[in-house]
Amino acid sequence: MIRLGVPSKGRLMQDCFDWFAARGVVLRRMGSDREYAGAVEGVEGVTPVLLSAGEIPRELASGRIHLGVTGSDLVREQLDADEVAEVARLGFGRADLVIAVPNVWIDVETVDDLDAAAAAFRKVHGHRLRIATKYHRLVRDFLTAQGVADYQLVDSQGATEGTVKNGTAEAIADITSSGETLRANHLRILPDGLIHSSEAVLWASRAAAWTAEDRAALARLSQMLGVPGVSV
Repeated sequence: MIRLGVPSKGRLMQDCFDWFAARGVVLRRMGSDREYAGAVEGVEGVTPVLLSAGEIPRELASGRIHLGVTGSDLVREQLDADEVAEVARLGFGRADLVIAVPNVWIDVETVDDLDAAAAAFRKVHGHRLRIATKYHRLVRDFLTAQGVADYQLVDSQGATEGTVKNGTAEAIADITSSGETLRANHLRILPDGLIHSSEAVLWASRAAAWTAEDRAALARLSQMLGVPGVSV
């Protein structure tokens, strides 16, 4: 039996349910909103598992679920490319992971300018410029590729846009869909500071125990969803 991890609440859950339903696969939650059991209609050999979006990459990596719907940002941050296979991009949950700096930094217009500002900051303050984020891997890889060196990442698991005002960071790297929250906190996105464009994706685990029956169920599901089959 294929275990399909789906978001357990909020807009992401509803969009996920709607996406599958439009293709003849009906997912529904069982019991109350506090319960995490589900059912599926329209295809045999698949059972839904309701999880938080942040848990799904971990469950895919462990092989405890065969398939999972979650943001590409979370998977790229937490997993290596060979741990999962992309089955389908679902077209919702879109947001960008970006570098944002204070509006008052009038001399910082590009990531290259940020590198120069970081070097100057260290000379003046005696420590590296702090960038608050929860996406350490993606941000570090991006800045390394851009040649930015004099910085340190500060972990932020919530309200990242407030860290500059609170004095715990000088810049941030965060997910945004409209940029309104950044603007409200007097931050602006660097024009070349796009790190990753995220959206909800259906992933397949390469660590799961795929039986012959599971592979047949995956083929049936892929046909119903109108997506190419994947090798797992």
